[in-house]
Amino acid sequence: MSAKPLNIKEIMDLIPHRYPFLLVDRVLDYEQGKWVKAVKNVTMNEPFFQGHFPGEPIMPGVLIIEALAQTGGIVAMMEDVAREKLAFFMTIDKAKFRRPVVPGDQLLLHVVEKKRVRGNIVQVHGEATVDGKIVCEADLMFSIFEKGQLKEG
Repeated sequence: MSAKPLNIKEIMDLIPHRYPFLLVDRVLDYEQGKWVKAVKNVTMNEPFFQGHFPGEPIMPGVLIIEALAQTGGIVAMMEDVAREKLAFFMTIDKAKFRRPVVPGDQLLLHVVEKKRVRGNIVQVHGEATVDGKIVCEADLMFSIFEKGQLKEG
């Protein structure tokens, strides 16, 4: 069953990230609360390519994980109708990097919710692929907080 794709504005309604930290360009398909397939177009215009690595640009692995985490945040936040919550990254487990990602690549991000614990902890598994080949995979965990809750204590 296919869902309506989400554009960048709809993504920004779900997660708080903005340029240059928003690493999800489009949600291609999803099943609410279960999985999301999204895309990140990797271009030479990315600010991180100025220093990683000049003359041999490679997308930093930590940013591939962040793109997976943002996609996981979308999975976690789709069920929150009020949108008054934030998904905070808690853990990375079993992360594997299999090949470099370079300008011109298109990252397909597929994140599946594995488990919800006490309603506010979400565990997901994510895979990033380029041209059908896995470039990165990891298990991630998020905690869901009310907006402003962290400032209170």
